[in-house]
Amino acid sequence: MKRGKKYVEAAKKIDRTVQYEIADAVKLVKETAIAKFDETVEAHIRLGVDGRHADQQIRGAVVLPHGTGKTVRVLVFAKGEKVDEALAAGADYAGGEELIPKIQNDGWFEFDVVVATPDMMGVVGRLGRVLGPKGLMPNPKAGTVTMDVTKAVQDIKAGKIEYRLDKANIVHVPVGKASFSEQQLIDNIETLLDAITKAKPAAAKGQYYRSVSLSSTMGPGVKLNTANYA
Repeated sequence: MKRGKKYVEAAKKIDRTVQYEIADAVKLVKETAIAKFDETVEAHIRLGVDGRHADQQIRGAVVLPHGTGKTVRVLVFAKGEKVDEALAAGADYAGGEELIPKIQNDGWFEFDVVVATPDMMGVVGRLGRVLGPKGLMPNPKAGTVTMDVTKAVQDIKAGKIEYRLDKANIVHVPVGKASFSEQQLIDNIETLLDAITKAKPAAAKGQYYRSVSLSSTMGPGVKLNTANYA
């Protein structure tokens, strides 16, 4: 793959054979974020598990102390008073069955996270085919199926992110923006790694963290030393 001149110059600052300490890695990621927009900083975590086995699945959510720098739009499926509660908590949209045709037929997707009360999951289940592939299906493990819609909405707005394995057993998550201070990014990354360490399945054998790298949207990857999290 042919890379642009700026990328090639940025990549020269990184030694691909080195696993950097978090503070050094963050510094390099900020230095090599050379796009004209405020790039997202992402963590890519390859884990020593096999997600094809139910007892090695990793999925959860964590509130990053400094958020992701992105404004997240929240849709809540609820009934009665819970609709008002969700809107009061800061949800962008809240409602019930009347939202189904809007999403199914009109292709309305002006939201980034979906929360549902348990009594609405029968209704939301009808949207599985459209919400599932987009990773928008509410899930109890991620805290998005709950009666406490106030906490769910407030956590998401405060910077709660969901993490899960992809088919290659890698977790890809945003941990902030290139404009964040180094300390803000360090705090977010350490919080994420702590959460994933705690989520280690009992069935996982051998080395848990196979590799962890950080990168900005357009920048090269920087490998992290995860010895403290092994």
